[in-house]
Amino acid sequence: MTMVKRPNILLTGTPGVGKTTLGKELAERTGLTYVNVGDLSQEGQLYDGYDEEYECPILDEDRVVDELEDKMEEGGVIVDYHGCDLFPQRWFNIVFVLRTDNTQLYTRLESRGYTGKKLQDNVQCEIFQTIYEEAMEAYSEEIVHQLLSNTPEDLEHNLAQIVQWTQQWMKDHN
Repeated sequence: MTMVKRPNILLTGTPGVGKTTLGKELAERTGLTYVNVGDLSQEGQLYDGYDEEYECPILDEDRVVDELEDKMEEGGVIVDYHGCDLFPQRWFNIVFVLRTDNTQLYTRLESRGYTGKKLQDNVQCEIFQTIYEEAMEAYSEEIVHQLLSNTPEDLEHNLAQIVQWTQQWMKDHN
């Protein structure tokens, strides 16, 4: 029995742009496996110390990559993380960078309990398109796409678009 080939998708963007909501719903609609790198790291304690300034653990990127390697080779994985240059380029068939209006982002992060430097830096990261540029440098430009993620309508539109892309990819590769 030959395995059905399924694509690997990266959802990235500043914290608070809606990656998790999109990723979970996408997994439900496509049957792909959803992996939240934050949760994965927490479960496996894949950390390398603690960042006092941002009050969060420091990700052990090598261990995260090792942890995901086999799964990624099989294909059919949606990876959700706010960074993207730690992952090998060969892993992903497509990369979506979610973008949110900074005023909205500020409110979303504030409601998550972000304050001070952590709040400011994340909003600035969005203003300066930091993650989009990181993605454009880490992957070939033709697979990197920006998606607006401000409203429930945006979410529905993004879901429809990615589901359609996934179905087309599977048709083309099987």
